[in-house]
Amino acid sequence: MYGRMMHDLEGNLAYQPYGKEDQAIFSVSRGKINATMMDIAENHGKATIFYRHACEGVNTETGEAYLRNELTEERFTVKSDVVFAADGAFSSVRYNSFQKRNRFTYSQHYIEDGYRELLLPANADGSYKMDKNALHIWPRGRFMLIALANEDGSFTCTLFMPYENDQYAFDQLTSRAKVEHFFQEVFPDFYAMMPSVADAWEDHPLSSLAIVRCKPWHAGKVALMGDAAHATVPFYGQGMNAGFEDCRIMFELLEKHQEDWSAVFEEYSQVRKPDGDALQDLSLDNYLVMRDYVADPSFILRKKIEAKFSEMHPDRWMPLYSQVTFSNIRYSEAYRQGQVQNAIMDEVMAMENIEERWESDSVMAYLLEKSMGFKF
Repeated sequence: MYGRMMHDLEGNLAYQPYGKEDQAIFSVSRGKINATMMDIAENHGKATIFYRHACEGVNTETGEAYLRNELTEERFTVKSDVVFAADGAFSSVRYNSFQKRNRFTYSQHYIEDGYRELLLPANADGSYKMDKNALHIWPRGRFMLIALANEDGSFTCTLFMPYENDQYAFDQLTSRAKVEHFFQEVFPDFYAMMPSVADAWEDHPLSSLAIVRCKPWHAGKVALMGDAAHATVPFYGQGMNAGFEDCRIMFELLEKHQEDWSAVFEEYSQVRKPDGDALQDLSLDNYLVMRDYVADPSFILRKKIEAKFSEMHPDRWMPLYSQVTFSNIRYSEAYRQGQVQNAIMDEVMAMENIEERWESDSVMAYLLEKSMGFKF
């Protein structure tokens, strides 16, 4: 997907590229990528995968994992040199083995909004109803609908909205008629593409969104990785990437410390924790961007100015989205740098008649002066 496609209340479309002309983000099937990686692990990595086995905890000091066969209810113990707990946002290892440790810090924060998925089917001939190479967003201020293309011509659509305490909230949509009226009122062009939306409303459950923060990310012979260490909300599309990056950093530290796992885990916790926190902050901030700011003419102009200056001086300015998505800049560094850039852009947007003179030499010269010391 090369950019965002915004849909306003009248059905008008506005396109915003994500980065430079050839830069795109990828909408990937989580199930397919899991299956592919598992095949690679078995065929090339000498791994054996045990299905339908639950891990009920680990002894962090001995590396013993306590497992249960869900089919036979047999319980047994496996001892390893090291254990990687990549068991998701509601990690059993974190809950049973880390959260009972002295001085282990943990928090779980649910945001006020939930989400419900809908499947927009393909046309009768299998073609797409919308541009497949864009992330479609219906920004409505306090809530939004998004759509991502699938390979079969359909779109997976997700409505993010408050659970309650709002004019538009999930607790208001208590009947088929109310669901239908809601979509006719606030997403009329979507309703035109899917007049059966009320019939499909219950196809997927209403789900919640949480952020999990904890420290340290290791104890003894065990390390938390991916969502088990830093579960986030999905609004930057970086959750899976962050898990992959955990692996890359872990491998670099493994080489650095020549397989001294104690040193590897210690530095891993210290190095990655700030980036996990920053990604969560970035994700929350980007929710505001997606549901509200992308439809704001001032925000659109702001992005145009940034893009122009970045094209003129790529070594001095990289927009925050590009730092996060199209580089290996650390999440924590991107977040810090983004805040500095945001303050500079606030000053630019406050200039008199900026709407008429945004492409002028004086505006670009001001940005050049303010970005002194930046280096990308």
